[in-house]
Amino acid sequence: MACSATSSAAALISSKPRAFSSNSKPFSQSLSLPNPFTGLPAPLLSRPASFSLSRASPSRKSFVVKATSELPLVGNPAPDFEAEAVFDQEFIKVKLSEYIGKKYVILFFYPLDFTFVCPTEITAFSDRYEEFEKLNTEILGVSIDSVFSHLAWVQTDRKSGGLGDLKYPLISDVTKTIAKAYGVLIPDQGIALRGLFIIDKEGIIQHSTINNLAIGRSVDETMRTLQALQYVQENPDEVCPAGWKPGEKSMKPDPKLSKDYFAAI
Repeated sequence: MACSATSSAAALISSKPRAFSSNSKPFSQSLSLPNPFTGLPAPLLSRPASFSLSRASPSRKSFVVKATSELPLVGNPAPDFEAEAVFDQEFIKVKLSEYIGKKYVILFFYPLDFTFVCPTEITAFSDRYEEFEKLNTEILGVSIDSVFSHLAWVQTDRKSGGLGDLKYPLISDVTKTIAKAYGVLIPDQGIALRGLFIIDKEGIIQHSTINNLAIGRSVDETMRTLQALQYVQENPDEVCPAGWKPGEKSMKPDPKLSKDYFAAI
C-alpha cells in the first residue's frame, strides 16, 4: 500500500460540507475509478452534473463553462465545511467560506499522516508558501487523521519523516465527510485519493486533479495553473494555451484572431 498508517485518536470535529450556493439541476453520470492495488475498475459513485457553454457578446468575446451540480465538479461552488485543524502547533477552526471574496484557495487531500509520499507534498507546498501568498492564495491540507495525529506529525523533525513547522493549516476530516463531498474518498479503505482543487475568490472550483495513492503532485504545475487562472480572470477575452506561463503569449478564442498566436509560435 502506497500510504498506510494507524491514525491517532479522533478529535471532536464538525464537518458539514455544503455548497456555497445551490442552483443545481443535475443529470446522472456514473464514474469508475481503478482500484489502486489491483488496477481493476470499480464503480465509486454516481455524479450528477450538467454543463453549459455560453459565448459573451461580440464586443467582448469570452467563453464560460459552468457546471450545475451538487458535487464539486469544475465550475461549481466548492462544498463549504468547518473543521478542526492544526496550525502553528495549535488547534484552530477552519471554515472554507470565510475565504470567499478574500483569497484563492488551494485545497488538497492526502491519504494519511506518518506515511511516505505525503510528507514530500506537504512540505513542498509549505516551502513555496510565500509564492502562493503573493498571488493572494491560501493553502489547506486535508486528511482523515485526527488533529492529535497532525500535531504529532508537525512536531516530528523532517529528517525523521515528520513535517516540522508548516506555514498553512492541516485539516482533520475524521468523519470523512469533506473527502466524500469532494469525491476523493475511497470507500472501502476510508482514506482519500490525492485530490487537489483550486478555488477562486468567488468560491468556485476552477481546477481539479486527482492522483492515485502512489503518485505525488507537482507544486510547479499547481502554481502555473493558478497563474493561468488568474490571468484569464483578469483578461476574460483571452485564453491560455498549453504550458502557458506568465509573460508568454496568450491566445484570443476566435477563429481569426487566434491565428496571431499560431503564427508567432
